[in-house]
Amino acid sequence: MEAAAARRRPEEEVALYPQAGKAVAEEEQKQKEEKEKEKEEEEESPVAKRRRVLCSEFTAITSSDSAVARSFLASNDWHIERALNAYFEPPMENEDEAAGGVPTACAGPGRCIDLTADATSSDASVNSADSRKQEDDSSFSLITWNIDGLDQGNLKERAGGICSYLALYSPDVVFLQEVVPPHLCLLQMKASNYTLIPGNIDGYFTVIMLKKSRVKLLKHDIIPFPTTSMMRNLLVVHVSISGNELCLMTSHLESTKDHSKERMKQLQIVFKEMQKESESTTVIFGGDTNLRDSEVAKLGNLPNNIMDIWEFLGKPQHCRYTWDTHSNTNLHAAYKCKMRFDRIYFRPAGGGGHIIPRSMDLIGLEKLDCGRFPSDHWGVLCNFDVIL
Repeated sequence: MEAAAARRRPEEEVALYPQAGKAVAEEEQKQKEEKEKEKEEEEESPVAKRRRVLCSEFTAITSSDSAVARSFLASNDWHIERALNAYFEPPMENEDEAAGGVPTACAGPGRCIDLTADATSSDASVNSADSRKQEDDSSFSLITWNIDGLDQGNLKERAGGICSYLALYSPDVVFLQEVVPPHLCLLQMKASNYTLIPGNIDGYFTVIMLKKSRVKLLKHDIIPFPTTSMMRNLLVVHVSISGNELCLMTSHLESTKDHSKERMKQLQIVFKEMQKESESTTVIFGGDTNLRDSEVAKLGNLPNNIMDIWEFLGKPQHCRYTWDTHSNTNLHAAYKCKMRFDRIYFRPAGGGGHIIPRSMDLIGLEKLDCGRFPSDHWGVLCNFDVIL
């Protein structure tokens, strides 16, 4: 009997013992999958490997699945501490919901703040000041501001503060960076006198706002940054202001000192796009560049026909530093650092042009009632003269 069993072929064993055969097949399949996974991991780029490790750490800490981990990490520049803070941030109480109103639309329980829940047309509406301000075709104003939507702390109060500043200054053009979907919903409701053009609608992104009474939108485009690891791009709109054609651009260039090479590549794309425009068109780029002066110098400084407006205006010291951890305590940073991250570049139209930069100031310098500033960046307000 034992000799006969020894002579049986594997397939005969499977026929005689189907459960054992099934277990063998499953084990072989498992080993095959593990080998394929090991092969895939060997072929992964260093960035992909790092992201996979971060996803594993995130799921281990939060007991969530890989899809949730990837979503929160991607929305927070793949900084695990920021992603974890965003995940565990306790939901703010919604008075309307507590009173039996419509519940907040969220991606998950307690994961998203509806900034429009308590908003009314009279509550710091971006439209309010504009209705009282007389239009002046001999000038126009622009604000560029990284509004730090990735920081969910006091997000509702800070968003309201940003709307209050936009209502106060009533700019003709607004460049916003680090906008998150709840911000976009709030702006669509409270800034009905502006045309809103987002650079994306997922994660975080840039937005250009154009005052409908002054700025006519002609067309827009999104230029990708092919090698970004932070979902960055260049948002471009073509407009007409007081009969002058302008090309307006904004971006949030790659963040942190470690991504200097990618940031400089992105800046080169910006310069290339600025120079591609017709000579009859004035081109203005503004945004959170994350640039260090040494990086601009490495590229041979600015092209001859492009100027840094802060430098053109004589390098005014009161608006030199737009990211200042000494004066701005939002990050509670242990280090003290002052940087001119937020910049505005200008390429005049040929023949001297009809638009001239006049002044520059910082905004968002006052703390809100919640004890924080609207953003960890100051906003930059720039005024231009239009030669009629």
